[in-house]
Amino acid sequence: MSTPDTTGWDTSSSHLPDHLRRAIEITPAAGTSERIIDITTLGRRTGRPRRIEIFFYRAAGLTYLCSGAGGAATDWHANLLADPSFTFHLKNGIRADLPARATPVTDPAERQAVLAEIVADLNQPHDPGTVRPTRLEDWADSRLMRISFRHRP
Repeated sequence: MSTPDTTGWDTSSSHLPDHLRRAIEITPAAGTSERIIDITTLGRRTGRPRRIEIFFYRAAGLTYLCSGAGGAATDWHANLLADPSFTFHLKNGIRADLPARATPVTDPAERQAVLAEIVADLNQPHDPGTVRPTRLEDWADSRLMRISFRHRP
């Protein structure tokens, strides 16, 4: 799953320059500011760029976007379903605009494993912007996207 596909996208971040890789490969010790990025998607109806601030997560060595507890519909998720290419903007400590691609996580076993890891991370003592305790059952319907980064030639 973490090897590059034939189109140049890779779910691992190992191919990125070290400073970018370190910014993406956060650990449970990461603070709130290290988890906040912006993403720019294309509006599914307008085709115009839409930039929002969002948390990103790490689980099983990969990067994810998730709508969080409750699973409410989100424009960013709908936009990525319509066009999975977007820009992943690092902005805290390191500034970089990375071409990225989102893939919906629909397999129940994978969803369960990833969401369990995200919730366990959120329940760390540093509490990155959530109210404890965060419960897995509250996240069961979350919109979940696995992120791939483009290989640079």
